[in-house]
Amino acid sequence: MDPLNQVWCADITYLPMRRGFLYLVAIMEWHTRKVLAWRILNTLEAEFCVDALNEAIHTFGSPEIMNTDQGSQFTSFAWTDRLRRSGVRISPSHACKHVLPGQWMDGKGRFLDNIFVERLWRSLKYECVYLHAWETGSEAKAGVRKRIHFYNYKRRHSALGGQPPAVIY
Repeated sequence: MDPLNQVWCADITYLPMRRGFLYLVAIMEWHTRKVLAWRILNTLEAEFCVDALNEAIHTFGSPEIMNTDQGSQFTSFAWTDRLRRSGVRISPSHACKHVLPGQWMDGKGRFLDNIFVERLWRSLKYECVYLHAWETGSEAKAGVRKRIHFYNYKRRHSALGGQPPAVIY
């Protein structure tokens, strides 16, 4: 069985700016750790997450399973309905009112359940975000775009035999 696109994960982090902050969502393929899509916005609306999800599905097809935390964006009707319409199982939840029986979401507060995307945030922040004091959203998007391209196409991962995610994907 091909491990590609079996499981995707998604998460949101904040990006500190010179004044204020922005939010970044990323959709990642678990097996290769490739970032499939991402978006930056100044509010935490579910739609910017759904936009990234739509891009990933349109470009790469649907995964079998989507793994997220229980953030309001990922438990929203817009997010769960998009996954459901694409035939994607949602990882376990006991608290999500939009998740149907047989679907699931990760346990509340269990960051290790989404360890690959958490590792992406660490790399992105320490190797890029904290080194800049971006003034505008355009500057932040350009910096993140460059760093995610590096992460996907140049950054070697020991778990991938020293290859970058895009080479394995």
